[in-house]
Amino acid sequence: MSESSVGGAPPARHHTTVERVSEREVAVTRIFDAPVRLVFGAWSRPELFKRWWVPKSMGMTLLSCELDVRVGGCYRLVFDHDPEPMAFFGTYLEVVAPSRLVWTNEEGGEGGPVTTVTFEEQGEQTLVVMRERHASKASLDAAGTGAADATVETFRQLDELLAERGAGRP
Repeated sequence: MSESSVGGAPPARHHTTVERVSEREVAVTRIFDAPVRLVFGAWSRPELFKRWWVPKSMGMTLLSCELDVRVGGCYRLVFDHDPEPMAFFGTYLEVVAPSRLVWTNEEGGEGGPVTTVTFEEQGEQTLVVMRERHASKASLDAAGTGAADATVETFRQLDELLAERGAGRP
């Protein structure tokens, strides 16, 4: 998916790639112009996470954002959605600050995908790789890459948040 196709906005400095890397896994990759501590913070602090996670073009609002970012901690995201709110939730399996987050996606029941996000510092930039691994090929086929494709827009929003926060601020 091309970044310039998202919302008619000009393309970002760095491209987001969405790729089906196996019959059970999708990977989304992007470089951010911010140090790893700021990028990781945007993924682990609810007040920052809720500012970038929902694609603005979808017209949805994040009604609540609970992140207990520790091994065994839970997250719960509730979106406004017609006809009733929609929740996404799961449990953090791994938290290695500031380099790795792994969580379950439990809203679809047991056997939901597991998401792994790695953060690799590259000077004053951070390489982020988000992988969503499904229990089976059929599960990924049914899910498609829609959520990963939406990440192109949310990563652009994360870029904007990081630029706003500045490289020198905690």
